[in-house]
This record gives sequence, C-alpha cells and structure tokens, in this order.
Amino acid sequence: MAHHPQAVLFMGDLVVLARQARLFTETRRRGLAALVVVSAQTDMELLEQARADRTHPLSALTEVVQVPEANVASVTPAVQPLLRRYDVQGVMSVGEPFVEPAGVLADTLGLPGPGAKAASICRNKLLQRFSVPEFSPYFEAVPAKQRSDFRLPEERFPAVVKPAGRFYSSGVRSVSTHGELVAALSAVEEHEIALVEARARGREFSVEALVQGDEVIWSGVNAKESNEDVSDYFTELSHTCPADLPSSEEEALVEANREVLRQVGVRDGITHAEYRLGDDGEVVLMEVAARLPGDTITFLWELATGQPIEPVLLDLALGVPADYPQPRRRSRQYFLPHPHGALADVTAEGIEVSWPTRDNRWPVFGPLDAAAPATAHSVLVGRMPGDVLGDQVDSGHRSASLLIDAPLDADLDAETERAAERVEIVVDP
Repeated sequence: MAHHPQAVLFMGDLVVLARQARLFTETRRRGLAALVVVSAQTDMELLEQARADRTHPLSALTEVVQVPEANVASVTPAVQPLLRRYDVQGVMSVGEPFVEPAGVLADTLGLPGPGAKAASICRNKLLQRFSVPEFSPYFEAVPAKQRSDFRLPEERFPAVVKPAGRFYSSGVRSVSTHGELVAALSAVEEHEIALVEARARGREFSVEALVQGDEVIWSGVNAKESNEDVSDYFTELSHTCPADLPSSEEEALVEANREVLRQVGVRDGITHAEYRLGDDGEVVLMEVAARLPGDTITFLWELATGQPIEPVLLDLALGVPADYPQPRRRSRQYFLPHPHGALADVTAEGIEVSWPTRDNRWPVFGPLDAAAPATAHSVLVGRMPGDVLGDQVDSGHRSASLLIDAPLDADLDAETERAAERVEIVVDP
C-alpha cells in the first residue's frame, strides 16, 4: 500500500487565512502538509504571490484548491484528488462560509469536528431558534412571497430583521415601524431566509469555547460594543477579553453557552456564540457559530492568556488532548471613529500601523507579563487607500482599529482613550 503524507485540510478565504496564518506554520512545524480549499471570493493571484514569498506565513501552504461555492456540492468533488494523495488527519473551517462542508467532510472521514448536525445548525439562525427555544427571542420566519404583506403587531416593535444565513452583521437591521419593517424585508434576497425577531435588550457579549469530545474544556467571555445606540445597525465597535464582569454574570453566560452547545450537539472545535444579558439576568442567544471568532478576537485571547490559540485548535482537529489557560491580562480591539472621505493614510504616534488588506500580513502580537503596564500593540487598517469612508453600516465599513492590553485591574477605558488620541485617520474630502 502506497504511503501518503499526512495532512490537515483547511477551508477558508484569503482574508481569514492570512489572519490565522499561524495555523499553517504550526501544521508544517508538526510535519504535516497544510492543504487549503478557498472559494471564488479569494483572489488567487494575491494568494499565489503570498505563497511564493518565503518570508510570508502563507508560504507554508502545501496545496490550494479553489471551488466556485463554499458548499458541500462544490467542496466534496474538489477535495477527492487531495484525499487520494494525502492521509488527511484533520479538517477545519477557518471562516464562516465553509463551516457546513468542513463539518460534513470531517464526519464522513471519521475525524474530529463539530459534527454535521451542529455545522448545519450553526450556519442557519432559524435552525438555531428551533434548537434552543428557551434561549431564543420571539421570532418569525417570513417567506419571500409574504414579505410585502407581512405585518407585525404593534406591541412587537422594536424588532430586528436578519438574513438567517449571513454573518458579520450583514443585513441586520433594527426596525421600529411597519414601513421600516417592509423596507428591511425587501432588502433580503429572495433565496434567503428572512427572520423577524423581538429586539433583545441588555449588554452584548460573545462566549468563545473550546470543545473536545462533547465537553467544553475552556470558555472565555468577551464584552462587545456596537453602534446600535446611535443607528439602526449592529456594527461591532469593540471587543474586550475577558469582559470585566461579576463572577455571577460570567458564570450565567458560560453555563448558558454550555447548554446551547450541548443541545446543538457540538463535538469538537472552537465555537463563537453571541448573547444578550438582561438586567434581570436573562441570557438570550443571538447566534452561535462553529468556527473561529472574527476580527482579532483570537489575538485578544492570546494577549490575555499569554498563549496563542492556533496550536490548541490543531490539537482539537487532530484529536490530541488539549487545554488552554485562563486570562491574566485584559485586552481590547477598539474600532476608531473616522471622518468621511477617501482614505489617504493612518498614522499613530509610537504605535505600529499595519495594513493587512494591502499585503495579507498580520503583525505578531507578543504577550506581556501579567503586571506589565498598559501597551498599545498595533493599529490595524482594514481598508485600502482610496476607499471612501462613511457610515459604519456593517463590519466591512469600519476603517481602523487599535489593539491594547493592560493588567486585569487597570482602567482599560482610560488607557484606550489615551492611546486612541495618538491615532489619526487622514481622508481626502
């Protein structure tokens, strides 16, 4: 029988592959080939340029296969040649679109993963409502043919309209009147499931969890802030890891998340779930995802705990016993407000400015000692020069963010404000 090199099969597009590139260098360090499936959303020319540069972490990729769609029907035939040439030991979705095909393939190959059922539920907010009704707000799924005539009782306003299969807050809109409701529903594509939900009140958090063998082995609570108080949108404007919470509130979120993951049936991997915590202590699920969190949340947990998370994610995908430490610092990603106009430059006094959108390179964030003073690590620019900056309708409309960390007992709000004053976003009118 022919010997085939062992490999890990990853799925995701260039933006998330570049952000989590340590997955691939760590895979190669362990003597495994790093195989990647990307969709048509990836610019192959840019990806191949990165792979050809030996100084770029994406040069660690062994083979890349592009598929037209991030779904089971496209992915399974495309990976058949890889499965014949390699002994695939693990399968992992790095980004949201590939969660379902990665989960199904891992199940099919008998490998660790969230499970086909959990992967499917985690890609569909309506299925999540069916799965965990006790953590769900009031909701209605509105078929395409009924959207122009759909009415919501007055007592159900304010409400939220969201496409059930999207991510990164795309298409999510708060509505307070029937006219706003119809307009928001009309913006949902005909082939998409449109959800109308009661607008849950309370502070917003995400809970990241590491799951192995059906058991949650680590949880972290991240405090989120968005622009919901000044707009009809829910664009995330900051993440703080760990959230500064009383232990009772932290435990309520962690235990609710543990029960959600149990009912959804997640077996192995990392999960990212978003919740509202009401003043009365009620925990309401917004959505749960069976993949890495977005933005720089993985880096925030690295700064907070002192250890990178990518080696642990590989352990979970390979079935190696895993653990991860608890935080000993507090870290934050703060998205800076920007003037309107064409982006010309971003400058920061004494803080490194990185443009991952230009070169698909992310800075390396070195964790500090627990008692080290507050440190602004980087300003990350998420747009290209010349992009027109305006209202932050969803995550793609943000421009630059600040990464900072400090001891757990420090005033992180004050430290963030002081660091943000050193940053200037320059636009041409």
